[in-house]
Amino acid sequence: MDFSERLINSTDWATYLLVGCFVLYALSKYYYPKRFHEFSLLPITNQYFFVHGKNDELNHPFNMMLFVAQLICVSVFVFLVFEVFNPMEVQKNEWLFLQIFTGYGIFILMKFSLEKIIANIFSLDEIINNYLYQKLSYRNFLGIIFFIGNLFFLFIYPPTTVSLVVFAGFALALNTIALLYSYKKNGNLIFRNFFYFILYLCALEIAPYIILYKTLF
Repeated sequence: MDFSERLINSTDWATYLLVGCFVLYALSKYYYPKRFHEFSLLPITNQYFFVHGKNDELNHPFNMMLFVAQLICVSVFVFLVFEVFNPMEVQKNEWLFLQIFTGYGIFILMKFSLEKIIANIFSLDEIINNYLYQKLSYRNFLGIIFFIGNLFFLFIYPPTTVSLVVFAGFALALNTIALLYSYKKNGNLIFRNFFYFILYLCALEIAPYIILYKTLF
């Protein structure tokens, strides 16, 4: 009888993190049930923005809980990508997930801060705040998609190159649709300042992700 070595990678830490995300989602629904219901309908209706998007603060506890969950879920998914595409890095770097989480968090916060600074310089605070609120809300919703995807890959179907690429493409498509919706809503302003919009698009929406990709891979 031939024996083959079976290597089992422990995912206990990822399970605990996803349980933590579930707790954050449960708390956000418990303390803000009406708001969570409107948030869950984002793919169907934009009523959430009419109710909360104008006078609400970006650092509202509801947004912060979902934002932390988003950071964790996206970081877990990126770690799974490393496990499939670069397993040697996972084996030799026991702090890889922490590095991914920290890097992604700093990247998002720096990008957000830069956009706020530019908005203040050009006196566009109200417009940019609404735009950032929409973007944060859509990406927090996307975080729930990543949460479901992580559960699927960790406990139902082991991740493969094809499945990860398909899921990443699906998430990218949803993110693109959300951005296009935000641009459409501010269409008049964009057309009046089309040159500056192109500069913004290249400098703050495309270039940072290219830099992040090059840094990680």
